[in-house]
Formats: sequence, structure tokens, C-alpha cells
Amino acid sequence: MSASGGSKAIIAAFVANMGIALAKFIAWALSGSASMLAEAIHSVADSGNQLLLLRGGRKAKKEADREHPFGYGRERYVSAFVVSIVLFSLGGLFAVYEGVQKLTDPHEIDRAWWWLPLAVLLIAIGLESYSLRTAIRESNAVREKGQSWISFIRRSKAPELPVVLLEDTGALTGLAFALLGFGLTLLTDNPVFDALGTLMIGLLLIVIALILGVETKSLLVGEGANRKDHDLIVEAISSGPGVQRLIHIKTLYLGPDELMVAAKIALKSDKSVRDAAADINEIERRIRTAVPAARVIYLEPDIYRPALDPEPPTDAFVLKSSD
Repeated sequence: MSASGGSKAIIAAFVANMGIALAKFIAWALSGSASMLAEAIHSVADSGNQLLLLRGGRKAKKEADREHPFGYGRERYVSAFVVSIVLFSLGGLFAVYEGVQKLTDPHEIDRAWWWLPLAVLLIAIGLESYSLRTAIRESNAVREKGQSWISFIRRSKAPELPVVLLEDTGALTGLAFALLGFGLTLLTDNPVFDALGTLMIGLLLIVIALILGVETKSLLVGEGANRKDHDLIVEAISSGPGVQRLIHIKTLYLGPDELMVAAKIALKSDKSVRDAAADINEIERRIRTAVPAARVIYLEPDIYRPALDPEPPTDAFVLKSSD
């Protein structure tokens, strides 16, 4: 997986979640806390999600073949989309179901082990904080200067880091809900608070899963270059002496680190085939220098005819604006 895939963040999150899940199951078995059970299922779902992300990154490395001539880069998008489904179904819906069940049929907490869930939750908060810190450090290595975190999550072409960031943020928030619900139950001796904490965890997971699903769906459908890269590509094409004008251009991400550029360019009508080929090779060199992710480039030389090739709207250059 490339550096943009954040493999360190994924591995850190997986190790943390596996240990946390085991501790939460033990605490649930001894205390009977519904919040602990919801958090245990949450950690299991997160661990499975990290394995899916690692699997997607490994499959994305496969070489292009006849069946997939543009390679397997989008496997990473598929894995991220499956993650959102798993988080929604296994984590969110189960926690909501468990919360509703405990609201309608409250179960008393075993006070002989009251300290264990609290200890597990506090340790889990520490481990999840470490995992989130790793994800933030990995993200800062690829996040543009001055870019907000919301913009990074929405616009990142590598899905792994946004997924881990949202998962870890959701995990910390869920742990706070569990700590609040379990703590209030201990103080008031009312198990309804523990059930409400479980319900809040479930709703939180569903919201995060929906956000992940919507953002990953956009990548699966196909996103073009962001406006900055688009402008750099247009400048690289138009800046050479051999190009009369750029007639139209389309871009598409084949994978998080591979951008396809297809453009029709107007060359002088008196150029020989040899000279036109030399101009095209030079344009491709300029594009790759300006935007290294532009690895697949198709340029069609043509003669500009205003009646047949009218000036396109500015936003028509990009499949999907990223601003």
C-alpha cells in the first residue's frame, strides 16, 4: 500500500481494537452491562474493518490484465465501502437493538465487578487515543497545508485514512457514551442509563457508517481531479509552443494514486505526424511533472473548429468539482 494508504494507522487501529474487544467482552460477561456489550461488538466490527482495508490495499497492487486493463486500484474503494456496510449492520444496528431491548427489559448490573468496566473503558480510551494520534500523524503527512479535517475526509482519494479517522473518533465518542451511561447507572442504581448509553453508541455508529458510505460511493462512481490538479494539468497542456488550444479534457481517478487524463488538443494543421507525436510526448512529460498521479494519459490531436468545438463551461473540464 502506498504511503497515502496509511497502513501504519490501520495496523495500529487493528491491534488496539483486538485488545480492547477482548477486554470489553470479559467486562460484559462479569458485569452484565449492555453498554460494554455494545462497545465490544463495536471493537470487533472495527477490527474486521481494518482487515478489510488491508486486504483491499493488497489486492489493489495486482498488475493490470486483460479483464481489468486499468488495474485494480479501485479495490481500495470497494473495501472502504464494505467497511461502511459492516459498521452499519454489525455495529450500529446491533447496538440499537440491544439498547431498545434493555430499555424495555432493564437488567441490573452486577456490582461485584463494578470496577472492571470502568477500568476497561479508561484503558480503551487511552488505546483509542493512541490509535487516533497515529491516524492524525499519518494524515498530516498527506493533508494539504491549511486544509480542514472535514475537507480532508470529503476530498481524500485514498479512503483508508478517512475511514480510520472516523472510526477512531467514533470509538472515542462511543466510549464516552458508555462511560457516562455505566457511571450514571452505578450512581443512581437505574439500569436505564446503561441502556441509553448503548442506544447512543448505536446511533453514533449508524451516522458514521452513512457518512462513510456516501463519501466512498462518490469514489466508486468516479471522481475527477480536484480543482488544483485540474488547473495544473490544463496549464501543463496549454503552456507549450506546439499547442494552439485545449479543446476539452476529462480526468478520472482509477485508484487513489492513479489519475487518468483524456484530452483533445488543437495542433497546427501543417504539422507532420513526427512533429505532432513529439509535441504529444512533450505534453505528457509536462503533465506528469505537474501532477505525478497522472499516470495514464490519452491525448487526441485535432484541428480547432469553433463551429464544432464551442468553448465549454469551466466546470465541464472536471467530472466532479472537489471544491
